[in-house]
Amino acid sequence: MKFSLSILSLSLLAGAYASNVIDLDSSNFDSVIGNGKPGLVEFFAPWCGHCKNLAPTYEQLGDAFSHAKDKVVVAKVDADGVGKSLGKKYGVTGFPTLKWFDPQGTVSDYEGGRDLDSLADFVAKKSGVKSNIKPPPPPATLILDTHTFDEVVLNKDHDTIVTFTAPWCGHCKSLKPIYEQVARDFLPETNCIVANIDADSEANRPLALKYGIQSFPTIKFFPKGGEPVAYEGGRKEADFVEFLNEKCGTHRAVGGGLNDQAGRNSVFDSLAMKFFSAHGTTRDAVYKEASTLAAEVGPSVYHYLRVMEKVVNGTEDYITKESKRLGTILKKRSLTPAKLDEIKVKANVLAAFVVEKVAEGWDTVERAAEEL
Repeated sequence: MKFSLSILSLSLLAGAYASNVIDLDSSNFDSVIGNGKPGLVEFFAPWCGHCKNLAPTYEQLGDAFSHAKDKVVVAKVDADGVGKSLGKKYGVTGFPTLKWFDPQGTVSDYEGGRDLDSLADFVAKKSGVKSNIKPPPPPATLILDTHTFDEVVLNKDHDTIVTFTAPWCGHCKSLKPIYEQVARDFLPETNCIVANIDADSEANRPLALKYGIQSFPTIKFFPKGGEPVAYEGGRKEADFVEFLNEKCGTHRAVGGGLNDQAGRNSVFDSLAMKFFSAHGTTRDAVYKEASTLAAEVGPSVYHYLRVMEKVVNGTEDYITKESKRLGTILKKRSLTPAKLDEIKVKANVLAAFVVEKVAEGWDTVERAAEEL
């Protein structure tokens, strides 16, 4: 029985790792290639380092077209082994060599990139078959050009930070994922736009000239209604977040969400501490003072009043219980970003009432907030 199970396990394992790249040699090449279906063929050598580097990507390419094996072929030939004669026939002098064969077997060299997107785009274009690769999510960074730049950047309703980049620039490529994360951090902020423009493209060069762009990347901050200023800070996510929070008046946190100052008001922080420490009629007096002041300040401080009302109405353990509840919600992160922001503001306001950490409830909120 053990032997039978082992055989079954090996069989299932082999099936799970079955390749969607067809192995060709002189015995089956003509029956597969040039027999009514187009295909891409990699001529490789087992000892070749570049071939080994390409191998996992080429396997992904086979998977990307596995749903259309009746329409397009993704194949490979060991051109230094069993398929050596095929390599010689098709003029292969280095490894790996990739060649495209049309449905009649007419061959042409593949000279594109060797990343998955480039390979998949080529096969899709040549064969008319779409790959099953899911497109990446749209960037959070707002991509500008000469037609949209002024409308966005010179808009008096929001501040904008812009990276002026060039596709070939190594430093720009290194900055891109960091800058994209910054854009995601600030996506909920309609008054603080994170944007990019290819300043080296022919169409956009007049803008580069206008703003004195002489190297890449150059970063400029455009305050609403003001003149642009050069960004000269660090290139880490935290550097950008700190800069934009200061310039835009926001309270975003590194990695997304809000920081511990979001929703806080220094005057009401003082009232909250007085309220927490007071008792009886003194506490009622602080509440009335806060209510009168809130009518002048507006909705941004209403969370302070809500906490006071709960305690005044006899819910003494409200802060502890609410801390636990909000901490659980923040830790799960199962809500929309907007709802998480709302919960974070409530948690921040609760913190203003705590002279010393209140039991384990507040610890829960703090731990969850750190994970945002």
